[in-house]
Order: sequence, then structure tokens, then C-alpha cells
Amino acid sequence: MTKRHTGSCLCGGVRFDVEGELRGVIYCHCSQCRKQTGHFYAATNVPTSAIRIDGADGITWFAASASARRGFCRTCGSALFWQLNGADDISVLAGAFDQPSGLSGEVHIFVADKGDYYGIADGLPQFARSTPSIRVAED
Repeated sequence: MTKRHTGSCLCGGVRFDVEGELRGVIYCHCSQCRKQTGHFYAATNVPTSAIRIDGADGITWFAASASARRGFCRTCGSALFWQLNGADDISVLAGAFDQPSGLSGEVHIFVADKGDYYGIADGLPQFARSTPSIRVAED
């Protein structure tokens, strides 16, 4: 049986359905993620072929850099997606999934940029920038 995972923005105007296994959650502490969400980014990643989005016309895409974009609901402002330009996969914010999500933390990246108001004490691996297995924007 194929696993299915559903989720949405806060107002429900954008809903998504993902088929298949979800990668562990990557916690990104870079300044862009902190400014977009108000804290650090917590996201899984899926092939674009595995996600179906209802209400996609309600998504505003912001070119956060020359190499990546961030998608959010234009009605309620919920941060939902992050995607490298031309990539065949998309990051989906963990908090947007309906419960139970089955997700668990995997690693922290960009910890050198983390906010000064919190610590990281969960025992997961931490990287000052990133690791070769995690694709990130280069600008």
C-alpha cells in the first residue's frame, strides 16, 4: 500500500497530497528561512511527480534568490514550499502536513546563522552551512 500524506495552508485555500515516503525533516536556520517563517524552517522533500496541489492558483512564488523560490498562500500567508529553480523535487514545510505526519527530524543546517534567542539540544547532526546530500541555494 502506497503511503499518502495530506496537508494545507492555514485557511485551507491551498491543499496538497503527497504519494510515497517522506524524507526526514531538515531544519534550516539560515537568515532567509528565519525571516520568512519567524523561526527556523522545518521541511521534508518530495519529487514534484509525487505531489498534487489543489488551489495552486492561490500560491504566490517569491524569488528569494537567483536560484530558488519560496511558495506561500496568497490569502493567509502560510509558508508552504521551497524549490530550487528547475528542480524536479520540492521542499514542503513539515508544519503544513495534516497529523499524524509520521515525520521526524534528521539534521540542522546553517546553524552558523541561527537566531541568538534559542539553542539546539535535540542531538541531531548540525552543520555550519549544509552537507553535500542536501541541495541549497548558492546565493
